[in-house]
Amino acid sequence: MISLGIESTAHTFGIGIVGPKGKICLNLRETYKPPKGSGIIPAEAKAHHEAVASKLLAKAKNSFDFSKLNLISYSKGPGLPPCLKVGLTAARNLAKELKLPLLGVNHCVAHIEIGKLATGTKDPVVLYVSGGNTQVLALAGGRYRVFGETLDIPIGNAMDVLARRMGYGFPGGPVTARLAEKADKFIEMPYSVKGTDLSYSGLLTHASRLIGKESNENISHSFRETGFAMLTEVVERALAHTGKKEVLLTGGVAANVRLQEMMAKMTKARKAKSYVVPESVSGDNGAMIAWTGVLMAQAGVCEATHDISPRQRTDEVKVVW
Repeated sequence: MISLGIESTAHTFGIGIVGPKGKICLNLRETYKPPKGSGIIPAEAKAHHEAVASKLLAKAKNSFDFSKLNLISYSKGPGLPPCLKVGLTAARNLAKELKLPLLGVNHCVAHIEIGKLATGTKDPVVLYVSGGNTQVLALAGGRYRVFGETLDIPIGNAMDVLARRMGYGFPGGPVTARLAEKADKFIEMPYSVKGTDLSYSGLLTHASRLIGKESNENISHSFRETGFAMLTEVVERALAHTGKKEVLLTGGVAANVRLQEMMAKMTKARKAKSYVVPESVSGDNGAMIAWTGVLMAQAGVCEATHDISPRQRTDEVKVVW
């Protein structure tokens, strides 16, 4: 089983090709960058995806023999509807052209599956942190159950907004990470953990009000330490509750070295292990969609109709593979 996957949930349009044992044959992507001072503008992201889709498909065809493909997979959701529709259209047309079956893949589940493939983890507690998602997940009862999540905005989005308010461009995570390394003071900030859920709106508001009063370096450092400590606490609770011995960090924010350090220290204290998905597949990419499509198809999953599900939750998907 060889699957071609198309990712288009937000800022990235990606095409990946993955074989039955997880060999990544191809992983192409191009990312939309919003104007400085702005977040993702859905209409512009859609236009970007439409502009690069045919170019990336042509490049993929020149790099891989499409006659070897058995399946076309696409990101079904969650995501921005205009962007998702571009991916669905491209996948639908390709499946029709090649006379191949088509499968819709949950974006969040795909991040988990490519992470397990890349790290060799078997049954981890998953910290999925990105611009659009902040969830603590673990497999239980045939689904990736949510053991904790943001009640308002994701940590990645909060960092993007903070960086934008400071006058920097997108994405904000790498910017605030660089600034934080030059800090010389920690500023007390709101710490909001509610059971196993988190809230970042108060932290973002407080940090934003300090702009111009404190250095951007100290604000970034304090925001990072507080926000990541909240994540670490919730993941530790999920470990204690589930009894699992692995933690997997995935999503774009997983690339943050400080978050990796905090998670590794916590898991070591609990005699567990912490794994980080390599940057090559931790952000949005087509390979994760292709690989999850392979797993679904091998487990006998098939779909009669194909559409997008912009608000589909991770725990709505039955994990039968």
